[in-house]
Amino acid sequence: MAKQSIFGRISTLVRANINALLDSAEDPQKMLDQLVRDYTNSIADAEAAIAETIGNLRLLERDHQEDVQAAAEWGNKALAASRKADQLRGQGSTTDADKFDNLAKIALQRQISEENQAKAVEPTIAAQTEVVDKLKDGLNGMKQKLEQLKAKRSELLARAKTAEAQNKVADAVKSIDVLDPTSELGRFEDKIRRQEALAQGKQELAASSIDAQFNQLEDVGELTEVEARLAALKGGAQPAQAAIDAPSVPYTP
Repeated sequence: MAKQSIFGRISTLVRANINALLDSAEDPQKMLDQLVRDYTNSIADAEAAIAETIGNLRLLERDHQEDVQAAAEWGNKALAASRKADQLRGQGSTTDADKFDNLAKIALQRQISEENQAKAVEPTIAAQTEVVDKLKDGLNGMKQKLEQLKAKRSELLARAKTAEAQNKVADAVKSIDVLDPTSELGRFEDKIRRQEALAQGKQELAASSIDAQFNQLEDVGELTEVEARLAALKGGAQPAQAAIDAPSVPYTP
């Protein structure tokens, strides 16, 4: 039963579709690691079972060979006894001749017994030989699957590392995207723009205040000139002359 169990496991694993197993697995790497362990353990069990089966087969073959050899030896003894009986009978020694004929019969009986034993074990040897051949084929298939698993595992690990590196690069590029208004640089730039706009507004406000002061200066100058001309008129000067003679009054803020 143990050998049959090992043989059944070999057949199942050899027929297993590795790609289908990986597609259905949540974590292909863990699945591969477990499969590699299962295959390795199954191969070790299979090798032990096959070695035991081969050992039993060799014992059967050795016993069969001994039976065949014993049958041949008993045949030779029967032939030798029969010839001795014929020789003695030719010499007129009937009693001794009958004795050797009886020995020949006993040898022939032993020969038949050994031949029967040899024939009886031959079907078992044939069946065991077929089982051993199938076990060897199954074991070779498992070893091939194991190599496929190891290669697939290496491929997946390399792809996983590449994908991880690509994701890290993509995340790094995204984190320094200056065009992204939600990024830190984008918010900092927006803050600077607001500060620049505030400074510009203050500058424009200051410039507007200075212009107003200069406008006031011009208005004061005009009023001062009017007062001077009025004073000149009151002093009896002509308007035109008063305008010429009117002293220029400096503006004192």
